[in-house]
Amino acid sequence: MKTFISALLVVMLFSTGINAMSESLKKIEVNLVEDPDAAVIWLHGLGASGDDFEPIVPELGLPADARVRFIFPHAPGVPVTINNGYVMPAWYDIYVMNLGEQQDEQGIRGSQEKINKLIEAEIERGIAPERIVLAGFSQGGAIVLQTGLRYPKRLGGIMVLSSYVPLQQSLHDEKHPVNQDVPIYYGHGRQDEVISIEHARQSHRLLVSEGYSVEWNEYDMPHSVIPDQIDDIGDWLRRVLKLN
Repeated sequence: MKTFISALLVVMLFSTGINAMSESLKKIEVNLVEDPDAAVIWLHGLGASGDDFEPIVPELGLPADARVRFIFPHAPGVPVTINNGYVMPAWYDIYVMNLGEQQDEQGIRGSQEKINKLIEAEIERGIAPERIVLAGFSQGGAIVLQTGLRYPKRLGGIMVLSSYVPLQQSLHDEKHPVNQDVPIYYGHGRQDEVISIEHARQSHRLLVSEGYSVEWNEYDMPHSVIPDQIDDIGDWLRRVLKLN
């Protein structure tokens, strides 16, 4: 039976806008205890919000005294081409269903810069970069891979949920050696109807070919998160953040 974590929820609101790279993201913060020494920056998927994964925190089974801050940023509103230009929360535009073609490079790199700023803000608040984990679901997972593998300071880990590697052609030249051995958790559903398991496996093979050590996990699930995966995520976080 999991230990319920009594979390201190602090909602921090900042201005945001479409393609406004200089502006900060709105976000939700959950501090498990006061004076955290680690941070998990967790990005949601297309059309969702930072509220999407905040309820999972008590289910991770982390120690009640874990000095961890969870940060759930809200993506800005973006016109999404495959949805007839409808404006919705998105980390980048999607032009076609084949995610490997016609990628929104400007949008992807713009979100990368926004997450870089979130990381730097945590470092300024006293969190060491090696105690910062980037996590993301679907579009959010693509952005944490884009950001974390290129980030110039050693991070604590990268968690990829139901996602893929974006801008694959640039990874080899742009990856930063300081994060060559960063722990990577990669979980994907065999019945994923949004990002196919084959697409995810191809991304996994690419990461391995680039020398990354990836903890690969497949689940019998669609484009979602299930309790067994939440258990695995909690175990992985305890290991990479060295929580008792």
